Amino acid sequence: MYKIVKKEYFSEKVVRLDVEAPLIARSRKPGNFVIVRVGEGGERIPLTIADADVAKGTITLVVQAVGPSTDIICGLGEGDCFSDVVGPLGHPTRIEKYGTVVCCGGGVGVAPLLPIIKAMKEAGNRVVSVLAARSKDLIILEEQVAQYSDEVIIMTDDGSYGTKGLVTNGVEAVINREQVDLVVTIGPAIMMKFVALLTKKYEVPTLCSLNTIMVDGTGMCGACRVSVGGKTRFVCVDGPEFDAHQVDFDQMLMRLRAYK
Repeated sequence: MYKIVKKEYFSEKVVRLDVEAPLIARSRKPGNFVIVRVGEGGERIPLTIADADVAKGTITLVVQAVGPSTDIICGLGEGDCFSDVVGPLGHPTRIEKYGTVVCCGGGVGVAPLLPIIKAMKEAGNRVVSVLAARSKDLIILEEQVAQYSDEVIIMTDDGSYGTKGLVTNGVEAVINREQVDLVVTIGPAIMMKFVALLTKKYEVPTLCSLNTIMVDGTGMCGACRVSVGGKTRFVCVDGPEFDAHQVDFDQMLMRLRAYK
């Protein structure tokens, strides 16, 4: 059993859970995810690892309540346990010294972005982080992101915090003022689509994480298939990260709507 040792609410429907999983904590890398399950009949839920503490033997998961299974997970408290936590899974992010890296995250997408920001900084990059949400109360992990960023730009749709505008406004402002060597984007599919369209215009290499479309997490259900460069790929076994300029986001958005 994998015990929850700490729980924190970021908002009414978004929680942070620190879970005892020492083997995963030691071996995980930025971009990896785990599959969790609550109870023998529980649904398998893939979640990207937001952080890990090797000394404490814990991993950090950020969960948004969007359905029955995630409602159950968000309802767990300190001392409660997951019956299964499997991982680390997925291909890790390719970390190297690129130069200036812009990391942009939307909503809960900031959680899987955090270990990438940290690793990119430790690799010697200049890191500019752009965090975006509908309003101030939906901005998460700002302090942790600031620890490993040379600059943090906040964008909110309603202007309640930072600068009023979309994540693309923040990214474009950075591209227009300095050389950007790589953009990493994680968040809603529609956000990543427009980030990719923007960076393609400026010819800036861009990585995106498509973890939001995963269901089973092993490649068996086929729910996470996407078209990348005209070829079918499975996010859970071939990703979760891909060249954003090669992803068919329109097809992905159409398939995501099927779950509604």
